[in-house]
Amino acid sequence: MTTQDYVHGYSGREKERLLDQAHTLNDLLHHDTIYPRGSQVLEAGCGVGAQTIILAQHSPQTHFTSIDISPLSLQVARTRASQHSISNVDFQVADIFNLPFETNRFDHIFVCFVLEHLRQPVEALMRLRQVLKPGGTITVIEGDHASAYFHPDSPFAQRLIDCLVEIQASKGGNALIGRQVHPLLLRAGYKNITVTPRQVYADSSRPEWVEGFTKNTFTAMVAGVKEQAIQMGLVDLKTWERGIADLYATAGEEGTFSYTFFKGIAVK
Repeated sequence: MTTQDYVHGYSGREKERLLDQAHTLNDLLHHDTIYPRGSQVLEAGCGVGAQTIILAQHSPQTHFTSIDISPLSLQVARTRASQHSISNVDFQVADIFNLPFETNRFDHIFVCFVLEHLRQPVEALMRLRQVLKPGGTITVIEGDHASAYFHPDSPFAQRLIDCLVEIQASKGGNALIGRQVHPLLLRAGYKNITVTPRQVYADSSRPEWVEGFTKNTFTAMVAGVKEQAIQMGLVDLKTWERGIADLYATAGEEGTFSYTFFKGIAVK
């Protein structure tokens, strides 16, 4: 993967979206991600540190090595860690496919929202397995855009979601990868694999989810590929504007929105 393959880009708005997403999904995705005192954990593909801060706060006696291919993202991550007085994380520029670590280096590995952007996710998992100690665990979290359903129903909104899936595929990624977490780990040689679905459901009785997920995470993510979708001829401007309006309508008083993430844990 290169920085050009990252479908969402590196804008300031994208940084805000990632932080909103991490905050909103903290309990849903990470309530059971706690590492033992003294563990050495590799976070592969940390980006701007949205998940890093949560991991470090949940396991303050654990040492994290958080890597990413983007120096710009790592600069943001370091700044955020300093602002949160995080001292148990080392940030490092590194490529998952060319890891600068010795074999059996880490007790645990954490990978969140990374495999969906890779052309060779199994190869990435195999490379990570090499630096994981025997008996160590890997945690993988991915979404699946086909799991999104909502009310009011809208073919225009669905078309925009499909555009995002198609754009990501054109860059070698897979926005539907959540359903593949188990087979990917299996093919990469891991054992004792367990995968649990983590469902988001938002309606007006849960305003924090409407704001944090429906608006600031999912709709913002779709909105971020507007220029790419139009330039690639996947949709016209009128359809795009109608689709975005309909996605925001799912955040209204009578709207509902649901989406499923998949969390896999496996052993080397």
